[in-house]
Amino acid sequence: MPSLHLVDASFFVFRAYYSIPPEMADGDGRPVNALYGFARFMSDLLEQERPEFLAVAFDESLAGSFRNRIYPAYKANREPAPEELKEQFRRCRELCRHLGVAEYSSPEYEADDIIGTIAARLRRAGFRSTLVTRDKDLAQLIHEGDEFWDYMASVRYAYADIAERFGVRPERMADYLALTGDAVDNIPGVPGVGPKTAAALLAEFESLDHLYKDLERVATLPIRGAARVAARLAEHRPAAYLARELTRIACDMPLEVSANQLRRRPPDLAMLGGFYDAAGFGPMLRLQAERIHRQLAA
Repeated sequence: MPSLHLVDASFFVFRAYYSIPPEMADGDGRPVNALYGFARFMSDLLEQERPEFLAVAFDESLAGSFRNRIYPAYKANREPAPEELKEQFRRCRELCRHLGVAEYSSPEYEADDIIGTIAARLRRAGFRSTLVTRDKDLAQLIHEGDEFWDYMASVRYAYADIAERFGVRPERMADYLALTGDAVDNIPGVPGVGPKTAAALLAEFESLDHLYKDLERVATLPIRGAARVAARLAEHRPAAYLARELTRIACDMPLEVSANQLRRRPPDLAMLGGFYDAAGFGPMLRLQAERIHRQLAA
């Protein structure tokens, strides 16, 4: 099966922003720390992994997702990105285009939804996907033949590895997060149901729907405080289903995409040179772009 790499850009941009000193700036005094870190990551990925088909997904807004219409408090606990970081996100997207890589974003859907939709569309065309991320939410997209690649830890997880790594099989991850909630995204879930209890429940029940269809059986399970857990599940059923609506990745967003659009092109060396000059970057990234260009030409 041909392989498709899908990059969750936000993690790598944020990581660079908070790990590289903000004093790194271009000639106009604008910070470029996140841009530089992302450029290093993308260049290393392209040179070392040599993906033939690749897409990079970006988030546009914390408050513009369709999930905010469903639940206004969704991600309301997060501080808005500072303006200098928003500008660097824009430049990271421009960098992808100069590197010959397809990049996507949406004002209504999140990067996870973009990745899920592209993976689903290309799976029907015979592709397997490698998700380059550290976000456990994306584990729900993994099918047989796919990989979840924690790039920073240099660890890859196949379909069969996901349950051991995250506690549940990929197809049950949205249900798992619906039960536990997700504090990072301000999703409450079911109070009193933690990761171990949620994993134990989903080892017994195929899905959230199956759990609620046979809720009486929960009280008989060999889990700590089973009767109390059953009562809380009954009390917070609406919250659990709301949480699943929020945690389930949309794999059917309106996005026209084909394998040909995702086929990597050679870097535009002239545009990259000017781009790196404007950012105040040294020769290392230029030399790396030249090597990547030669790889594709070979």
